[in-house]
Amino acid sequence: MEKFYTLFFVAGIGCFVVALVLSMIFPWMTLHSYHDMEYKSLEQLAAQPSQEFVGLAQAFPSEFEAAYGTISPQSYAKALQRGRDLYVGQACWHCHSQYVRVVSNEAQRFGPPSTAQEYQNALNKPHLWGTRRVGPDLARQGGKHSNDWHIAHLINPKNVVPNSVMPPYAYYFTKQGAPKADGFALVTYLQWLGTSGQQAQP
Repeated sequence: MEKFYTLFFVAGIGCFVVALVLSMIFPWMTLHSYHDMEYKSLEQLAAQPSQEFVGLAQAFPSEFEAAYGTISPQSYAKALQRGRDLYVGQACWHCHSQYVRVVSNEAQRFGPPSTAQEYQNALNKPHLWGTRRVGPDLARQGGKHSNDWHIAHLINPKNVVPNSVMPPYAYYFTKQGAPKADGFALVTYLQWLGTSGQQAQP
């Protein structure tokens, strides 16, 4: 009988060691490797205003000047931060994920699976991975569509995607279709997604 107790004791210790390795040491080793990843601040992300941001300023000069002044890293940073705040405030992340997973053939739809490095910047803290796919994944949305497409889509999604269930956000634009300050910001943020220089491209 003593042999069985000894066997169970040794087996219990073995199971504890295996559980310790699997639940603590392996994850720690994985996360420890992330410490060397570069983290980009908002100022670093906005150091070079995007072509899309410049395009908005050129297409709507008076409205842009009233909202953001001149094209500069400071005005770009302001628009990016405000755009993200609107994206969160309007709960866009409830219907649009920002995380390409390794399941369900997502790579065929949205490009290579997301990596930890893609989220090491100020505009991804906290992460907006999302859990639903009512709309497409937006992890690498930047540059996929023109500014005009985004404006038309935000004013009335069905104008460009007939079967869309997304609500309109026309109040971010004038009756003539020019962006207001928040319209500029939201388009700027959408055009930034996936273009920080760290993301893998589809």
